[in-house]
Amino acid sequence: MTEEKEMKECCSKGKCMPYSAKGQFGGGIYGLAFIGALIYFLQNATTFWMGVLGVLKAMVWPAMLVYNALKFLNIQ
Repeated sequence: MTEEKEMKECCSKGKCMPYSAKGQFGGGIYGLAFIGALIYFLQNATTFWMGVLGVLKAMVWPAMLVYNALKFLNIQ
């Protein structure tokens, strides 16, 4: 079956969301977490360059969190 036909069947049963709505919840959570981390790092910055570093840290902290969690759990 083509994707369009599958979507029509699924939506006729009222069980699906449009493709554009899938994954939006995770993006919202990431956005809120980014804003929270950004505020935290900027409040603790003592110089301009520490503020710039804080912005960069706020962007990549989820990757560091997952890495350290897997390291802690010793998953290989």
